[in-house]
Order: sequence, then C-alpha cells, then structure tokens
Amino acid sequence: MKYKPVKKLNELAATAICGNDISSSCLYVSALAIIYAGQYAWLALLIVAVVLFLFRKIYGEVVGALPLNGGAYNALLNTTNKSTASLAATLTLLSYMATAVISASEAMHYVHSIWHEIPVIIATIVLLAIFMGLTILGIGESSKVAIFIFITHLVSLTLLAGFCGVYLFQNGFDTFFNNYALPVEGGIKQALFFGFAAAMLGISGFESSANFVEEQDTGVFPKTLRNMWIVVSVFNPLMAFLALAIIAIPDVQNNQEALLSFMGGRVGGDWLSTLISVDAALVLSGAVLTSYVGVSGLLERMTLDRILPQFLLKKNSRGSSYRIMIMFFIMCISILMITKGELGALAGVYTISFLLVMTLFGFGNILLKLKRSKLPRPVKASPIAIILAIIAVVMAIIGNAIMNPPYVGVFLEYFLPAFLFVLVMLNRTKILKAILSLIKYLFEPVQKSVRKINFKILRLIEDINSQEFVFFTNDDDVATLNKVMLYISKNEHTKKLKVVTVIEEGKTIPERLKSDIEVLDREYPEIKIEFIELKGTFGPELIKQLSQKWDIPINFMFIGSPGDKFPYRIEQLGGVRLII
Repeated sequence: MKYKPVKKLNELAATAICGNDISSSCLYVSALAIIYAGQYAWLALLIVAVVLFLFRKIYGEVVGALPLNGGAYNALLNTTNKSTASLAATLTLLSYMATAVISASEAMHYVHSIWHEIPVIIATIVLLAIFMGLTILGIGESSKVAIFIFITHLVSLTLLAGFCGVYLFQNGFDTFFNNYALPVEGGIKQALFFGFAAAMLGISGFESSANFVEEQDTGVFPKTLRNMWIVVSVFNPLMAFLALAIIAIPDVQNNQEALLSFMGGRVGGDWLSTLISVDAALVLSGAVLTSYVGVSGLLERMTLDRILPQFLLKKNSRGSSYRIMIMFFIMCISILMITKGELGALAGVYTISFLLVMTLFGFGNILLKLKRSKLPRPVKASPIAIILAIIAVVMAIIGNAIMNPPYVGVFLEYFLPAFLFVLVMLNRTKILKAILSLIKYLFEPVQKSVRKINFKILRLIEDINSQEFVFFTNDDDVATLNKVMLYISKNEHTKKLKVVTVIEEGKTIPERLKSDIEVLDREYPEIKIEFIELKGTFGPELIKQLSQKWDIPINFMFIGSPGDKFPYRIEQLGGVRLII
C-alpha cells in the first residue's frame, strides 16, 4: 500500500493541537485556585507560570537532543532501560485516557446546559468517535479543526477579558477589595501551597507536543513550548484576578463548574454566557483531539519497540495507525461505562499521572546530562532550574494527595493493571519459559498429551526471539561492547545481534575488535553475535539501505552516544537508538 506523503505541521497547527488542552485549563483552574488559595489565587497561578518557564528549557533540551516521538518515554528509553521508560509511557497513556474522557464528558455537559435534550453519555461517546475518525483521516485534517478551535478559544477569552475590563471601569474594584479583606484559612503560606498544587492542573497538556515532535516541521517544537507558556501565563492568572474582582469568593465556590460562563453572564449578559459555554465545549473537544494525537505518537513508538502487540502498527492509505486510534477509543469508552459518567474518580488518575510524567521528564534531563553529555542540543537547562522544577512538581503531587487522599487509591487501581500488562510484554519470553518448565514438571507422566502445547510455546518463544538487532561501532573497548550485550540481554527479545563496523576509504578497523567480539560471543551463548565489516560512510542512507536489505526496523539499530563532531543529528538517522 502506498502512503500519501505526510506534510509536517507548522507552528500554528502544532501549537493548536497541544494548546487546546493546556488553554482549556482556564475554564476550571481559576475556580480551583480560588477555592484553595482564596484572594491569592492569581499569585498561585503566576508561580505555576514560573515553574512552567523552567520546564520550557527542560523539555527543549531533551527533545532537542532526542527529537523522536514518545516524550518522557523516549527520554528515558535513550538514557536508562525499557522498564523505566515503560513506567513513563504507562503514566502518559493513563493521563491521555483520563484527559480524553473527562474533556469529552465536560464538553457535553456544557452543551447539555444549553440544549437540555442532549443525553450526556451518548453525546460523549459520539464526540470520542468523531475525533477518532478525524485522527484516522490524518494529522493534517486534525490540525485544521484544532486551529479553528484554538483561535476561537483565544478570541472568546480576549472578548471576556475586555467585557470584564469595561465592567470594572464602570463599577470599580470594591468586590476585589472585599475579597482581599477576607481571612485566609491556615495563613497565606498554606493557601499558596494548596492553591499552587491545585493550579498545577492548569499545565496539563504541556507534555503533549513532545509526543508528536516527529510530525512537526523543523524548529517548530520549541515555539510550541513558548506559545503554550505565554497562553497559560497570561490567561490563567488574568481570569483568576478578574473573577476575584467581579465575583465574591462564596459565589465562585457556588459556580465552580462554569465560572467563566457565570462571569460572562454578569459582565455581558446571557449572550456572552452562552458564547463562553459554546467555547468551553469546543476547546474541551479540542483537548480530546490532543489526547488522540499525543497517544498515537506514543503508542506507535512503544509498538515499534515491541512493548505492545505488533498488529497495532497497521496503517491506512493516509499513513495513520488506525488500530491504535480504535484501541484508544475502546479504552476510553470502557472507562466511561465503568464510571457510568461519574468521572470525579478519574480526576485522580489525571492529576497524579501527568504530574509524575513531568517529574520523570525532569529526571530524564538529568540522565541526559550525565549519560549523553556530548550529544548536541539546541538549548541547555541549568541543573538548579531542573532541581527546582522537579521539587515544585513533587510538592504539587504531595499537595493534591493531601487535598484528595482517595485520588491516590484510584490512581493505583488504574496504574497497576496497566503497568502489569506492560511488564508482561517486556518479560514475555521469560514468562513463557517459566510456563513451559511448569508444564513439564506437572505433566511429566503424560508428556505426550502436552507435547502440542509445549511445541506451541516453544514456537512462540522462537518467533519473539527471531527479531535481529544491529549495533554500529568502531570501538575496540571490550567494556563498552559488554555494556551493549548487557543492555540487549536485559531489555530486548532476541537471539542474534549484528555488530557492524563501517570503514571509510583508507582506514582500518581496530585490531582488537574481532577478538573482543569472539570473547563476548562465548560469554553470551544465548545471543549469536555476527561481526560485519562494511566499506563506506556511516550515515542515514547506509542505515536505510541496511534496514531494507536485512529487514530490520531502524529502531532496532543501536549506536553509542555521538560526540560534538558527529556530522548528523539523531533525528536524521531515522530512529536509531542510543544505548550506551
């Protein structure tokens, strides 16, 4: 099947796709911050903006050095091992599932508030199905819808802010000063701590751009981070400040679910209230689209790395992995049915998952500095900034756990089964061998009757281990090669490794390389090492040619961390992984 060439996303399209999720936060985070921080909510939201500014460089450095889909999963895969990377991937998946279901349901609740005849649960399923269809059609079609929603949302917020300004000019700031004079329960420090923890929900979606970076045009990714930061830094504190200046804090609490719509009604009348409700439904729908696009990039990368079943990689004529979209849709519907539309519990999954993902991204940056110090990167985050950012997110996790203790239990109920499935996939050959040994032990007297079962298990193990891997090297350091073998034996299912050295004209291979490989071949009898010498120049074209010739996907080809003089960027190599 021939795939249509996929056009890369420009700045507006990429910003819109991930921006709809993070910009929709002002619909609920202003009210949350006011409930926990009272009159200091706007300050708590400004602190969040500062934390997000630190994460701009953290994400920029990691993704700039390793510009491949997968976000935190990709960062940890290239700096640690598959198990640790899969932990980040599972958390990201849970975050996307919760975001999609909650956003779709909330969007339909807004629609229901305007047209009461619409059944919320059925409408939620229809909305999830519509965006599944859009992403199956291709990211280009999805981006057009995302752009329309994003621009409409920004215009609506600007319009609301304008009417609030006129209202304050005519009526003064008495409400704000009255709110400011109210006593603060627990003191300012406690109010800011819990307000900050609640306000950190307003940056969910910031991680999304890193999950589809390969679909973005050159230089677009850091611009999406900048644009999302600007939107959050301007609108979230502004809306909280305007709410405190126009509405008494008790009224904020009474209208928490649709605060901005309530504000619109007060400053502009029913038409503005309705407009904000329609905008809320649209941008929350856009957050559903963000989930689909982000999860597509993540799950496709995980499937390529054989963490998920390979049948998910099937693509349609537009180059979309439609089976991944369908699977994600089914997972979202199952959650909706299990919760019966009562999605309060999912907030715990949503909150803790994405905050943990951001924490892991921070650790991924630290590991990148320690293990991939020579890898070129466009920007560098300072160690102090990374530590402060990680501490801030950990404090937000602690704050949310204190405010909502049941969230932790609900999160574990969803996380543990998901991560258990991933661990089974990572260790499936070991599990199959254990089952085989158990069958032999239990049914030794009747071996003939279970011979077929044994044969099928052995055949399955053989199929799993049949995938060959490649490591490119010119290094004759046996310790380095031993690290490669240790990594592959612990993280990959294979019984054959091609060690390839590419020799340019006039150069020779290191003398000890062949003998070192012979030693390692004896030390690791479960993996057959084949040494191959090639004349030519190492680069993207050679990698592509060898991938096609040997029928080995590029993401099963490894290299050591390149230095500053390496002539190619990692993304130019088509998905080659760094393992030492």
